[in-house]
Amino acid sequence: MMAAEANRPPSHLRILSLNCWGLKFISKLRNERLTEIGVQIAAANPQPDIVGLQECWTQQDYNAIRDKTRHILPYGKFYHSGIFGGGLVILSRWPIEESNMVRYPLNGRPAAFYRGDWFVGKGVACARIRMGPSQRDIAEVFCTHLHAPYESEPHDSYLCHRTAQAWEITKLMRAASERGHLVIGLGDFNMVPLSLAHRIIETHSPVRDVWRILHPESSIGAAKDKVEQLRGVPMPTAQFNMTTNGATCDSEFNSWRWNEAHKKRLAKGENVQIDPAVADPNAKRLDYIFFSSGRFHHAQTGEETAEWELKEANVGMAMRHPTLHCSLSDHFSVEATLTRTSTLPSAIQLSPWALPERYLPIEIYDEILANTSKYQARERVQRKLRIGHFFFQFSVWTGCLIGVWWSPHNYVSFILMLLSSLGLSVGVVDGLMGLLFIGSEIRALKEFEWEVRTTRERALASGEKASAKADSMPYESER
Repeated sequence: MMAAEANRPPSHLRILSLNCWGLKFISKLRNERLTEIGVQIAAANPQPDIVGLQECWTQQDYNAIRDKTRHILPYGKFYHSGIFGGGLVILSRWPIEESNMVRYPLNGRPAAFYRGDWFVGKGVACARIRMGPSQRDIAEVFCTHLHAPYESEPHDSYLCHRTAQAWEITKLMRAASERGHLVIGLGDFNMVPLSLAHRIIETHSPVRDVWRILHPESSIGAAKDKVEQLRGVPMPTAQFNMTTNGATCDSEFNSWRWNEAHKKRLAKGENVQIDPAVADPNAKRLDYIFFSSGRFHHAQTGEETAEWELKEANVGMAMRHPTLHCSLSDHFSVEATLTRTSTLPSAIQLSPWALPERYLPIEIYDEILANTSKYQARERVQRKLRIGHFFFQFSVWTGCLIGVWWSPHNYVSFILMLLSSLGLSVGVVDGLMGLLFIGSEIRALKEFEWEVRTTRERALASGEKASAKADSMPYESER
């Protein structure tokens, strides 16, 4: 049965992406919630064909979800990365022919251990999925979780990292599109629509944000944010945010974002219900599905045809746990249905097609380069301070060793050695960060800076060509 199904190309494709909030020892009710997530994915109608999960950190949670979904999604991959794992999972109805985990060169700082982004080894989980026997039946899936924002843009100290990460996944999706395959990018991108990272993805690759295809006037931030207030739209309700704005995070419907009064009622076992008409100032969209259809051309006419089209998109997984009455995650899922073109030409062949070059405004590249330069200057100062701290602690430790000889009491000697040894340990860690990590980070930033600068030069050249062509048109019309 599986072989027969694998040889039958699909006419439609259902995609689901969800941040599971599965942080070990930190996320509350983790085992119960993630098991129920598996139950609800299996019970979904329509059934998903490809699922991307984020923050599924442990093999135990992955296995719990796999046990519940194996009958509809028999193929799956848990991606290993970093010290604590990447938290990324791809499940599929069809075989995963190839997979790899592409680590982001820039991903936080080890000194920010309380945030953990560097330690989890964030990157892109890549899977090549075979949906049928021909070359037309290949989907390339890219599941990711970008660096979290800890301040609002443009004051976010990790904006440079998230921008570089968006640039990296964009290159992967663009390359897949040039191979003529269906491209699906999904995950928690930790960005709002039309932010810098969002514009990079949609400009430098042919993928489109499925939600903005259907809802081009949807929100570009939380209602409380200045960017939304400038648009002059009325305060959205929780229902409107879910159905029209596509908000997947910080919704009034989500129990993990409730006020203390609601949380106390929930803790007592009460199944608290939220009025759909309640004002929802904090909800925003951080979870996305991007897609780009494979392209084919008629062997005789040369006409190009898109293989897949978007049918619908929605926010899902908003149900509660049946006994705990809490939301299944601190995010809701984003889901989409693609349909296959039913009237493809009779004579078609796979077309590795050249993508038209598209560029952001020149001032955006200047902004990226300015942010990168500013961040590099900050890191160079940090490098000097950390290396200086090591030599300072080494000097203190050496001084204490000498001072022990003149110490009048043994307990004084012990205190001197203990404190100086602890200080030296901290200094050694700081020195290693300065010498090894920050050096590596600066080199990765230089690579990113070179790519942006080169793209800026191509954008300038393209603009000059367009301007020269426009100037020549009156002359041509006179002739």
